[in-house]
Amino acid sequence: MDDEIDITELFHNALCGNIDDITVVSFNDPVIALEHFTDNKDNYALVISDLRMPNLNGLELLKKVKKLNPTVRTILLSAYEVENDLVFQKYMKEDIIDSFMEKPVTIIDLCQRVRDEFQVYQLASYVK
Repeated sequence: MDDEIDITELFHNALCGNIDDITVVSFNDPVIALEHFTDNKDNYALVISDLRMPNLNGLELLKKVKKLNPTVRTILLSAYEVENDLVFQKYMKEDIIDSFMEKPVTIIDLCQRVRDEFQVYQLASYVK
């Protein structure tokens, strides 16, 4: 989820082309993304969101996602300094944000982080 179409397309193509056995859906509007997630929350393993977006920022989007499905893994991306932000720190402690990546992100690093988060999701599923 990113409000920049070219970034969304790049990440979508990179993930589909480099990680087997996943389905990727991309959005440029966080409100539409949240609607889709709400209707399909049990089919999601991971949500990736940019921090700064119109109408609904990434922090609030991921908070709503985790409320709907606490087992889904989340990655927040941002080009802005957020590590001293109190809401960011709180959400990291509360596992609303499972992982943070600073932009610019390399495709190799993004794919590896997605694999790592997906592995955590799968291991948690086996424990249940």
